[in-house]
Amino acid sequence: MKKLTIGVALAAVSVGAAMAQDFPLTVENCGHEITFDAPPASVVSIGQATSEALYLLGLGDKVAGTAVWFTDVLPEFSEVNSKVERLADNTPSFEAVVNKRPGLVASQYEWYVGPKGSVGTREQFHDLSVPTYIWPADCVGKDNSVGVDGTRQELISTEVIYRGLIELSQIFGVPERGEAAVADLKAREVAAIDRAKALGLEDTSALFWFSSSKMDADPYVAGEKGAPGFIMTQLGIDNVVDSNEEWPTVGWETIAKANPTYIVLADLQRRKFPADAIEVKQEFLATDPVASHMDAVKAGRVIVLDAHAMDATIRTISGLELLADAMEQQAATQ
Repeated sequence: MKKLTIGVALAAVSVGAAMAQDFPLTVENCGHEITFDAPPASVVSIGQATSEALYLLGLGDKVAGTAVWFTDVLPEFSEVNSKVERLADNTPSFEAVVNKRPGLVASQYEWYVGPKGSVGTREQFHDLSVPTYIWPADCVGKDNSVGVDGTRQELISTEVIYRGLIELSQIFGVPERGEAAVADLKAREVAAIDRAKALGLEDTSALFWFSSSKMDADPYVAGEKGAPGFIMTQLGIDNVVDSNEEWPTVGWETIAKANPTYIVLADLQRRKFPADAIEVKQEFLATDPVASHMDAVKAGRVIVLDAHAMDATIRTISGLELLADAMEQQAATQ
């Protein structure tokens, strides 16, 4: 366990916040033990998940910069987000991040800030006395050294999402906000699962298609143990993809043989790959000689889902709700 102790000027901490959380605070995070003497005065968020988590906790005024966005910000956070500098739509440079002089760097993925961090390693930031925090969902029960996007060793659960909210709220001295946010999300999670269970789904399967690097290449689809796998498990749906990789590539011939009941398409606003656009995915399904003959396509059982709900974020709960909605609508037509 690597340890880092960070001192933050107490002048930046309000009396109320200081009383809300005892300091120093030590957090164990993805193989690193970090001690905060006081709440950070500011944070740079590398990843939409950590940005929206900070906004949910009412910490938008602490965010000095953001980067890595897959979709538009949630409507309820649009005003606060408009006041935050976007350092990059995708991967920011190390210099762009440290030039904001952040009191904390919070990253959604270890591949941005980790052993081979595309932005920088944790050691590089720590050498400058800048602590780093990785969203727990990207390392708990996961090996990021295997596969392009890492390999899940166990089925993810919303507990790692809730852990991220609780820890961030503690780091910033507002633990009561974390508890309130988690209580609300847990209630919504239970309600969505109960709705799906009431349908008594049997012999129902699905494929989650995130994107494709090229339209003639195998698509990136959801493995068994990531956020989509969790959603499917909770709703009683089988995943036709048998892989522990986070986002393996699988050929359309193999997918067609599996013949999923539903195909779930990720709706992204980024344009890194051709298939990021939802219209491109839909056109492919309608015209490809293999995909167009799948039962789900012919019967119109194709669902569009917020791409960020397909990752372990606060939007995973809305993913559960949207899939429960789709299942109810399908059951009503049968």
